[in-house]
Order: sequence, then structure tokens, then C-alpha cells
Amino acid sequence: MNKNQSILVTGGAGFIGSNFIEFFFEQHSNVKIVNLDKLTYAGELSNLEDVEKSQFYTFIKGDICDTTLVQELFETYNFSGVIHFAAESHVDNSIKNPDAFINTNIYGTYNLLNIAKTNWMEAPFQPKKGYENNRFLHISTDEVYGTLGEKGLFTENTPYAPNSPYSASKASSDFIVRSYFHTYGMNVVTTNCSNNYGPKQHDEKLIPTIIRKAIKGEKIPIYGDGKNIRDWLFVKDHCKGIDLAYKNGKSGQTYNIGGKNERDNLYIAHRICEILDNIRPKRHKYSEQITFVKDRPGHDFRYAIDATKIETELEWRADENFETGITKTVHWYLNKYEK
Repeated sequence: MNKNQSILVTGGAGFIGSNFIEFFFEQHSNVKIVNLDKLTYAGELSNLEDVEKSQFYTFIKGDICDTTLVQELFETYNFSGVIHFAAESHVDNSIKNPDAFINTNIYGTYNLLNIAKTNWMEAPFQPKKGYENNRFLHISTDEVYGTLGEKGLFTENTPYAPNSPYSASKASSDFIVRSYFHTYGMNVVTTNCSNNYGPKQHDEKLIPTIIRKAIKGEKIPIYGDGKNIRDWLFVKDHCKGIDLAYKNGKSGQTYNIGGKNERDNLYIAHRICEILDNIRPKRHKYSEQITFVKDRPGHDFRYAIDATKIETELEWRADENFETGITKTVHWYLNKYEK
């Protein structure tokens, strides 16, 4: 990657975005990153304390739906790439308030894409001179594929079947990205990931909630019977996959990134409790705090990703399995919550 390039990262104050920016700076020391984030509930500037003083980093508070602002940023920084994380992403919130998801995830993605096209393309399939390698990388989710039974894996060819307003909005954004490749010849790549976990995740998510409730002596809430299964991906492994897809992915292609770590929610709660029993023992076992609560509407039973394509084509490998990753994660949150 050439020095003096500028890249727009959207949603970079969020969980995955902030981890990615740190990872990216470790890999590319001379590339300018402009982080555009609206700082909704999930955005946290303290996630970026380690990079905020870098001459190669600039934070802009703003909305990806703000056409004037996004255009001004393209004119000011002459971006050679966009890495698009910004999204409303909490399924429970999408059930209560779907309009924010439709606006940010669908219109916001369109707005970014269209402004990138205007700045980078002379005409359909004709990039401006010097802009031939500019790339738009769209970060999506495995939830666009719907739900799996007890067997099978999501591949890049699995038909879309989203079941929540959140996943429907992400599916729509994926299709808009795809259309800009097929209609305009835009250099786009999409990644669909499984459930991420690790440092800097918002407190309301499953794993931080289990840790926080456990150490506070509160009830640990688990939806339904706790048997819903997810394929868990350590966030730094996801960042490595995003970086590879951005640098080496084939234009117009989708790459699924998964951890090959299927665990149900009840297992995760018990495993975290076991780790805490060992490193922060108290008079009773933490697992005695586990409580079952009413299931969420339309709760998908199982997600699992086949990551063969990114492993084969881009030589991506996960460094963490669930047992190593969850131990690191528990230690990170203990340090956060006990400060």
C-alpha cells in the first residue's frame, strides 16, 4: 500500500471498527485514516486512545447519511479507499426501532457508495485516471443468510433470507454494493462475518453482559433455553481478514469470515463462569447466577460460516480458538470493570 494514501473508515469508534483501526496502523504505518463516526450509543472514543494522537489519524463526528459532509471529506482527503463499518447493529433495538436501521444501514451505505462513485469514476466501468485501484470494502454479517438447522454452513452462495429488521437492512445494503459493481464497475468487496467477541465490545452485548453481571453478583440473563448457537470469531482475527480482503480480495466478490467456533449461549455463560471461578473465586459458583429470560422475537437458532474461500484465496487463518479468545476477553473486561 502506497504511503500518503488516505482511507475513510466509517464507524471506527465502534467495537470492530476501533479494533480494526489499531490493527491497520500496525500493518500500514504511513496511511492516513479518517474515522467518520456519529458516536451513537455504540461508539466510544476511548476505544481509540492509542491512536488519537497519531499524525496519520483524524476523527470526524458525523453521519454517513449527511451527503454534504461526506462529499466535503472526499474533496478534502481524496480518499483512495473506504472501509465501511458504520451500521446500526443491535437486533433487539431493530425490533423496537427499525427506522434507524433502514436509514443508516441502507441509505447510509448508498450515500457513501454514490459519493465514492462520483469522485472515483469518469463513467460506468471507467475509473478516473489515478483512481483505478480505489476500493470500497463493505462490512456485513452472516445474519443476512437467515438461520441454519443443526447441520450445514453458510457459504458465499447461500441464498439471503434475513429474519430481523437489522439483518434485512444489512442484506439490502449488500445488494446495493453488489449493484454498484455490476452496473457501474465500482471496485467493491463485501465481507460477511460471524459473531465477533473480544475487547471494546459494547456492554449490552452477550459476552460483556455475562462478565459484568457475574462480577456484580447480579442475575446473568440468557434468552429462552440458551441453546441458540453462534459461530464465534475473535475480533482481531476478523480485523486480519478485513485487511486481507481490502488488499487482496477480488473486485465484486464476497468473503465469509468465521471462527469455526460454534457455541451455544448457555455454554458461553458457563465457560465464563468457570474462568471467573478460577481467577476471581467467591463463596458460590458464578453459574448459580444464570437466569433464563423470555426469548427475543424471531431469534435465529443457529449461524455457522464456511470460511474456505477466504482461507484458500487470501490465506487467512484465525489465530484464536474460542477457549483462548474467551480467556483473553474475560481478563480484558475484568480490567475495565474493576478500574
